[in-house]
Amino acid sequence: MSASESYSIEVEGCEIKVTNPDKLLWPEAGIRKAMYLQKLVALSPYLLPYCKNRYMTAIRYPDGAGGKAFYQKNAPQPLPAFVRTAVRDEVRYIVADSLPTLLWMGNLAALEFHPSFEYVGGEEPAEWVLDIDPSESLRDRLMEAVALIGEALEGMGIASVPKTSGATGVQIVIPIRPGYSFGELRKAGGFVGRYLSEKYPELFTIERLIKNRHNRIYVDYVQHAAGKSLSAPYTPRGRPEATVSTPLSWEEVKKNVDPREFNLHTIEARLAEKGDLIANTPQQSLEAILQFLN
Repeated sequence: MSASESYSIEVEGCEIKVTNPDKLLWPEAGIRKAMYLQKLVALSPYLLPYCKNRYMTAIRYPDGAGGKAFYQKNAPQPLPAFVRTAVRDEVRYIVADSLPTLLWMGNLAALEFHPSFEYVGGEEPAEWVLDIDPSESLRDRLMEAVALIGEALEGMGIASVPKTSGATGVQIVIPIRPGYSFGELRKAGGFVGRYLSEKYPELFTIERLIKNRHNRIYVDYVQHAAGKSLSAPYTPRGRPEATVSTPLSWEEVKKNVDPREFNLHTIEARLAEKGDLIANTPQQSLEAILQFLN
């Protein structure tokens, strides 16, 4: 059998067909489909917990990273029997809750996994997320800004974990206790954003219109809402360097770490050393900040 011939593998009792295993999915990083599927197996214990029981939007790159891409919301047909789906707003989403499903999606050149902020059938947020994605001119100040956000949250008694988006930004993830609403988190996010923009007016803004931001970093708390999605922790990204969305320590942020360091070639060693920094952070109570705002 040549490297380009299709074959089937059995994973957890499910048969998955692997087509074009020799296809370059990240040409610059030298990652072919067969290697990508092996990387998904290694990532799955860390990636799947953030995908389970959520509506999944995948980004597929039929010609590999750097080629044309499209968002996959509606589950393609035909579906293997082991792939679970869930309907929201007349869209039948894949629910990536198993390794076979992850590998099946990987074979379809799904290089990115963007789960919903809420769980299937519910309206509560699974976590609290602030999205920080500066303009090109402010890339050099990204980690400085992220560190200041972390300090502000810590001053409010809230532990948080920064993670690279795997693209150009950073998200601040706050594991939260169950029972909060998206409305409450939006109110808290607005307060954090206003605090930062008033304390560091030359660096931060909560102005939504790009033309009015005047070269400042936008603290996006508005997009964290039901029906929205974001790159999962540990998802690969369709970038030339095969970057992976990776949780960071605050020490790494303060050292101005380069997000490109975290990619499909390096992620396994990092996970072996550090584990999941988000899972190791206790769920936070937001009662103090919400009571202050009421």
